Amino acid sequence: MGPGRWLLPVRLAARLGPLFRFAMSAGRYAPSPSGALHMGSLLAALGSYLQARGQGARWLLRIDDLDTPRVVAGADRRILDALTVFGFRWDGDVLYQSARRAAYACALDALLATGRAFECGCTRREAQAGVKGIEGPIYPGTCRDGLPPGRLSRSLRLRVDESPLCFVDAIQGRHCQILSRDIGDFVIRRADGIAAYQLATVLDDAHQGVSEVVRGADLLSSTPRQMALQRNLGLPVLSYGHLPVLVDADGQKLGKSRGALGLSADAIADQLWCCLDLLGQNPPDTIRDAAVPRVMRWAIDNWNIELVPRVQTLDAQVYQRSSSQRSGFAQ
Repeated sequence: MGPGRWLLPVRLAARLGPLFRFAMSAGRYAPSPSGALHMGSLLAALGSYLQARGQGARWLLRIDDLDTPRVVAGADRRILDALTVFGFRWDGDVLYQSARRAAYACALDALLATGRAFECGCTRREAQAGVKGIEGPIYPGTCRDGLPPGRLSRSLRLRVDESPLCFVDAIQGRHCQILSRDIGDFVIRRADGIAAYQLATVLDDAHQGVSEVVRGADLLSSTPRQMALQRNLGLPVLSYGHLPVLVDADGQKLGKSRGALGLSADAIADQLWCCLDLLGQNPPDTIRDAAVPRVMRWAIDNWNIELVPRVQTLDAQVYQRSSSQRSGFAQ
């Protein structure tokens, strides 16, 4: 497949936003305001922060508040306050996805106009009638060639093909998908009218000038979809690194709705030390009780992404037992 098949016409790409800033290297952290910062999100934030700051790059902050049914009032402010207490300093203003709806609509119109996306009238149950893929049933293609008679459009999907999409992750190594085989035509505008996560993330990363994304390995399988969108929209493909995530005894990610380890305001340096230890950085005991700026200075000066464990999950129970005596984590 030649590159021309991926790219939007210049006049359509230009409509997606007046400024896509790629002049300076930049990383980012993009939490959802659905609850408080917890140990798993602190781990992801720290890895992202150190990878950017360790290279002298900008570190940007975005609040992914587009999924309005999940937004908890005031959670964004609590997240920002917690990041500040833990020594994070971001560049520029915080970007809120809710302010970017016009850009998402513009991109959706462009993808639809060029045939790269199509309208889908399937219910959730109908859309899951296909064969099993890596994240569940693959969309069976019911509306790919047009809405069946009597059907109304519910969502928009990106049209995918059998071309392999591969990248070398800075932590997890080489990763490949064939979207038509592994995922299927995926939703880029939901039935409730909200732009889907994959589309919003790609557009916001481009808008902010992000060059490298370091995040949790639970999003590793999303990366080829985002690469497909980047190529279809004529945007540069980014560099990626996927950190191991904390999981429970059943192998399920600990999050805001599932047993997340809460953070203690009485042990800031110790919790940063524990995150550094989890990320394989071998922090010295001498900074475990140090002032937060000193911990962060050591972490930035000594950060090495090659030391991060090459695994996708870390056992939170083992970690909790080893840290509970000093950190006082709350369940």
